[in-house]
Parts: sequence; structure tokens; C-alpha cells
Amino acid sequence: MSCGGKEEKKKDGFSVDRAKAKTEKPAAPAASDVKASEMVDLTNKGVGPITSVTLGADIDQAMAAKGKEVYDQMCLACHRVGKKFIGPAPDGVMERRTPEWVMNMILNPEGMVKEDPLAKALLMEFNGSPMANQGLTEEQARAVVEYFRTL
Repeated sequence: MSCGGKEEKKKDGFSVDRAKAKTEKPAAPAASDVKASEMVDLTNKGVGPITSVTLGADIDQAMAAKGKEVYDQMCLACHRVGKKFIGPAPDGVMERRTPEWVMNMILNPEGMVKEDPLAKALLMEFNGSPMANQGLTEEQARAVVEYFRTL
């Protein structure tokens, strides 16, 4: 009987473990929520020097061309149009982020990952690879934003 009692206790232990496993399964859909790189947030301006950016109705092609030059020179090592690389793909970013947020991420990546929840989530999504501060000027960052509008 005592052996049977021990087996019964083990079964109870297993059923308790199973119950815990079942309660953990509903948490899995939370992990499948929208990735930070796909999340749309058009209210967050981020943390940094940029508080307001006005985008024209039409894309400034000359500024976008300068932005593409800056992007090709400074950003291409980690970001690829159309695919996830070391960092997120830039295409469609202007439909998901405010221009202020994008510029602050370019100009102040250290401050953004410390204080901005979305930047923190992106850091985690991209395996803790922080964005390097390339030392761009506000003018260069604004040109990159204009280039991103063409993607």
C-alpha cells in the first residue's frame, strides 16, 4: 500500500505539473504578438533632440538622394532594404514610426534604447545588437528620413 501511495503522490505531482504547463501555454500567444519591428506607433516621438518634423506633401527628391547617399555610406552595414539583417529593414518604417522617432533613433540611439520602450523592444528583437551612433547631423538624419519615404 505504501508503494501505491507513493505512486499516487507522484501522479498528483505530475498532474500539478501538467496544470502548470497548461497555464503556461496561454502565455505563448502573448509571445506571438506583433514584433517591435512590425508594430505601428505614430504617436511616439522618441527621446532626443528632435521634437518636431514637418514633412512636405511631396517627397523632396534632392533631399532623398542625399539621404540615400548617407544611408548607403553609414547604415548599409547593418540595415538592408527588404530584409531583416543585423538591424531592421528600413522600408515601410515611415508608416510605422513618426519622423521624430526615426531621427531620434538615428541621432540618439544610446538614449533611445535606455528610455524609449519601443527602442528597447527592438534591441531585444535584434538579439541585443545596439544601433551604433554614426555621428550624423540633424540635416543628414532628416535626409535619411526623406529617403525612407521613397521606400
